[in-house]
Amino acid sequence: MSGYEMLLILLGWAIAGGSPGPATLAISGTSMGMGRLAGLNMAAGIVCGSAIWGIAAGMGMSAVMLAHVWLFEVVRYAGAAYLLYLAVKSARRALRPGLLEPNLQSDGPGRLFFKGVLIHVTNPKAILSWAAVYAIALPTGTGLAQVWQVFAMLISMSMAVFFGYGVLFSSPRIARGYGRARRWFEAGFAVLFGVASLKILTSKLEV
Repeated sequence: MSGYEMLLILLGWAIAGGSPGPATLAISGTSMGMGRLAGLNMAAGIVCGSAIWGIAAGMGMSAVMLAHVWLFEVVRYAGAAYLLYLAVKSARRALRPGLLEPNLQSDGPGRLFFKGVLIHVTNPKAILSWAAVYAIALPTGTGLAQVWQVFAMLISMSMAVFFGYGVLFSSPRIARGYGRARRWFEAGFAVLFGVASLKILTSKLEV
């Protein structure tokens, strides 16, 4: 594969990763409500979750999951349940007046990181995305060294996108806007997390 083709793959990966979804919603909401460090902790967890699926796909786990579709179903229902939990949590915050600073600060770095990991490892389509990119970027019979080289490039792009969200949405201007319209933001997050949960439950995996 030429450098130009790999560049196109990385660009597509960045666009897909940065498009609206559970991961970007979680990072932006955390960054606006709790600040840059909290947003970056959430982003780190999401990157870690993505890396877990990337390593699993590189080691052939995607083939195992394709052969045992029930594994996808377990992950799918777990992911839908977790997104529904996030939707309910956002809805409850939207119904409460004020900035809720004490409540938000109860989520420490470790908890935020773990939440980020859960968001990505409970998305069963993530491993299919990694496997699809490997199939496009790597010829048949490719050695492990080349697999990990592609993995390193893709996860680096994911880091740039997700950490970029953490920095962008923690800017003072955006944080002030969130402070003024917090309840509307939380209501929007509740709806979007709920829609994402419903989409996972109702969509059929192409396996």
